[in-house]
Amino acid sequence: MPEAMNENALSRSHRIRLASVLLLLLTVSLGMYLGLQTRDQFYEVEASWADYSDDVGQKGVWISSIRGHLGYGGIIHNFKNYVLRREDLYLNRTREQIDEFMATTADYLAATIDPEERRAIGTVRDTIDQYRAILPVAILAAEQQWDVARTDAAVRLDDDAAIRALADLERIWTANRQVSSDRMLSAVSRGQRLIWIGFASIAALVLSSVLIGYLLILLLRDMRGALSLLSKELQKRRALQQSNERLARAVEQSPATIFMTDTNARIIYANRQFEKLTGWSRDEVHGQTPRFLQSGDTPAAEYEIIRARLAKGQEWQGVFRNRCKDGSSYWSETKILPLMAADGTILNYIGIGEDVTEKRQAREQVARAQKLEAVGLLAGGIAHDFNNILTTIVGSAHLATLDAPEGSDIAHEIEQIDIAAHRAQSLVRGLLTFARREPGIPRPTDLGVIITEVSRLLTAAKPPNITLDCTAVQDGMTVLGDETHLHQIVMNLCRNAIEAIGGASGDIMVSARRMVDDLPEGLTQRSDGWVQFDVADNGPGMSAQTRRHLFDPFFTTKPLGKGSGLGLAVVFGLVEEMGGQIDVASQLGQGAKFSIFLPGTAGDPARTKPEKLDVPRGRERIILVDDQAQVAATFRRVLLRLGYRVEAFTSPLTALEHVRADPQRPDLLITDMVMPQMSGEDLVNAVRRLRPNIPVIICTGYNPSGLKINGPVADTLNKPVDPAKLAHSIRAMIDATR
Repeated sequence: MPEAMNENALSRSHRIRLASVLLLLLTVSLGMYLGLQTRDQFYEVEASWADYSDDVGQKGVWISSIRGHLGYGGIIHNFKNYVLRREDLYLNRTREQIDEFMATTADYLAATIDPEERRAIGTVRDTIDQYRAILPVAILAAEQQWDVARTDAAVRLDDDAAIRALADLERIWTANRQVSSDRMLSAVSRGQRLIWIGFASIAALVLSSVLIGYLLILLLRDMRGALSLLSKELQKRRALQQSNERLARAVEQSPATIFMTDTNARIIYANRQFEKLTGWSRDEVHGQTPRFLQSGDTPAAEYEIIRARLAKGQEWQGVFRNRCKDGSSYWSETKILPLMAADGTILNYIGIGEDVTEKRQAREQVARAQKLEAVGLLAGGIAHDFNNILTTIVGSAHLATLDAPEGSDIAHEIEQIDIAAHRAQSLVRGLLTFARREPGIPRPTDLGVIITEVSRLLTAAKPPNITLDCTAVQDGMTVLGDETHLHQIVMNLCRNAIEAIGGASGDIMVSARRMVDDLPEGLTQRSDGWVQFDVADNGPGMSAQTRRHLFDPFFTTKPLGKGSGLGLAVVFGLVEEMGGQIDVASQLGQGAKFSIFLPGTAGDPARTKPEKLDVPRGRERIILVDDQAQVAATFRRVLLRLGYRVEAFTSPLTALEHVRADPQRPDLLITDMVMPQMSGEDLVNAVRRLRPNIPVIICTGYNPSGLKINGPVADTLNKPVDPAKLAHSIRAMIDATR
């Protein structure tokens, strides 16, 4: 029994020793295995990283350099530029780039043993050798000034093989880079698996050997730290890549125009907004200086200041008017700044621009509105005095006409004075209308009568080399508008056509027709229809730029002193006030046609024919009041020639005292509106308190609005007053009262 127990104990001890030995051997073997595998993985990571960073990376740099030599701005591009332009700049660049290319490819060949890469590099080198070989031919062609076809035939080379070889080289590099990347990721993945194997081994062997477990933990901790560092490095690279992508998207989607140039001011990048605003694509502007944006408004000295500031590393900020690809322009508030390296070296220049065209247009509109307000104040101030002067001229010309023999030279000269006075009157009316100081009264008006009157005035004033044809005006062209304003529209358009033709021979066609169905865009059907009035000439025509600003106030293409720039602006305003529309058709060298669309009416026109030439006379007593002595004297002479008994006064207070002495003595009161001491309105009301039914005629420099006159309605005549119209008004007012 004891022997059996001893044998059993020995046997258990043997088994324990054997198990211990086996466990120790297993532990040592597992430790050695994990250690060797870990070392191999470190070597693999190190080798794959070195392969990725050194071999593949360096080849990527060489391939990028080769691509640059073959692409835009490279050897082939500069060689072709030299062939076409024959400038030594491109020849020198070609030679320098050939030398650089050969040095780069030599380094590549020395570093690679891959037969496909060596074959591809050899193909590209052969093509560049061919360009170097034919370079003397191109130089000879430039020196002897060969024609383009001969030069092209002599130096033309097929570089398709080089392009394909470059593509093969890039394909091989991409494949090698992918292999290196896969190798590195595989090594990292295997290392992570080893971690979990180590943890499992430790859990299984911890009971057998604390020391072995501790050593394995230290070993695995070191390996895990190395892998963690590598993982963090990869995460940093990924985060940096994402940050660069976000920055690129922000720049690309920026509402500001952004472009970057090299230190020679040649554009290397432009964002999407730059393309959208200027109309130039990135490919078109790449390699160019921003000179193509210059509109000519900025002086050359300012560009010198910009270059000087940038060369010092200082930024510049200002406003440019830049030119778009289609010829239009825009205003850009621009900041140009240098991009500096850490050592202070200038790497690039960046231009950032904001489109401020609408802001400038808004400021210009405010300035235009202020200018118009000034015109309104000026027009109101000069209208009274200027029309008084014209009244004297028109009245004196009328008196001289009565004494001049019909058909004589003096009668012709007097007629020219009358025409000039009426043109001056039209100019004053234009100013008043433009400043909205003279409201229009829409009423049925025969447009044909207006055209006839304007034609009569212009026939004597226009040059003999210009023909004015109004035969295409149909009868019954009644429109709803102010008679004076219609007269201004017709006069301004016809006179504008005459001035456009100038000293050349030309024809002006005036026509008017009633429209039924063929309405232009913007007009709606009316029960009374529309009337189309056209003024067409065969003059020099207008450019698109002129047509865009045609109706702008103070815009004129005439020399200084030849035009105010208000005529067409007045026409546009009057047509718009009548509810009409104006269209312009014109091209350079093909004349111009202005089409006015006015609302028609079925009502009877206020005037169906021109006024009669006979002037009514009378014997009644007239009180005449005007603060201008010349105007009062002119009116008095005209009325005396018509047989009236006239008492003229330059002081409204003196005239009022005269009437107060005998209110029943005068048969009619004629007064000015704007006078010192007392206005015409106050004078009329004061006289009518003495005699309520006395007829009144108000002669004014501009149409007053909101008059409050007691008693019967007074007749209002605009200065300069036509003597015949004054005579008809006097007779009508006196006869109506009786």
